[in-house]
Amino acid sequence: MTSQTPQSPSETQTPETQRPETQRPESHRPHIFVMGNEKGGSGKSTTSLHLSVSLLKRGYSVGCIDLDARQGTLSRTIENRIAYAKDSGLALEIPEHRRVYRSEAETKSQAEAEDRANLGQAVDELWALDCLVIDTPGSDNYLSRLGHTYADTLITPLNDSFLDLDLLARIDREGQKILSPSVYSQMVWEQRQRRAMAGGKPIDWIVMRNRLSHIDARNKREIGRLLDMLAKRIQFRLAPGFGERVIFRELFPKGLTLLDLREKGNGVALNMSHVSARQEVRALLKAIGLPDTGEAEASSKQAASGTQAASDSGEPAEPPLERVAAAE
Repeated sequence: MTSQTPQSPSETQTPETQRPETQRPESHRPHIFVMGNEKGGSGKSTTSLHLSVSLLKRGYSVGCIDLDARQGTLSRTIENRIAYAKDSGLALEIPEHRRVYRSEAETKSQAEAEDRANLGQAVDELWALDCLVIDTPGSDNYLSRLGHTYADTLITPLNDSFLDLDLLARIDREGQKILSPSVYSQMVWEQRQRRAMAGGKPIDWIVMRNRLSHIDARNKREIGRLLDMLAKRIQFRLAPGFGERVIFRELFPKGLTLLDLREKGNGVALNMSHVSARQEVRALLKAIGLPDTGEAEASSKQAASGTQAASDSGEPAEPPLERVAAAE
């Protein structure tokens, strides 16, 4: 597939107009998070799982859709999580999950129609849930672009290097000036335009800086400066990401997240590196607009006892997902 802008009428429609309305009642719409980055190895699947488990721990019903089904990192992690929960007896939170494979039809029109139908079916099956998390592949193809059209919140994990910064913009050879937005940034802008033309809510785009060095290197400062400039120019929010930590690779065979390490019997000895990594996860969730762990636990206890949090003025507290939609 090329990276050119799709031109067929079906591609300019919003997700709500691609499927029969009867399958998606107007009285309910899940908040849809999309992990998007056309480079592999940026941490999309790791972020997808941590976000999904965090939402589940906060009492939301969550569905995951893996559009990178051939690579299948998110799908295999969830499979590992299900198997480990069964073998260990731990009551781990498990999201509803669907894999959507890219069509192998012979013609472009047939393949795109099949991709639309398969993704639409997966979304329909999970539509009744509170939140959906869609993990897209690290490449440009029609199915990935289609997944982006569903985003209420688009999260782009970005490794902290000039090579990965090229995903967002073209930079001059000295690494000092922004020459132009990249093809990916252009694609996101086009999806935002389509959403606006259809009368939908704006896409909240969050770029998270993954694998930050703990050393105040010159490149790190320059990348930070350029990202600040880009955030204003192409309108995204910056969020702290995850450092390069061995713990993420160690947790994969069990399908665990850093948020599970407090569970007794998880088989992982907690150390200071794990505590620091958990703080990174909490910082990201706060930047997205979710309540932190302490606030979430308090909300869960109030929900369990049938009470409702209220502000000093006596008004009901703002629901966490409304904070996501309202985040600036």
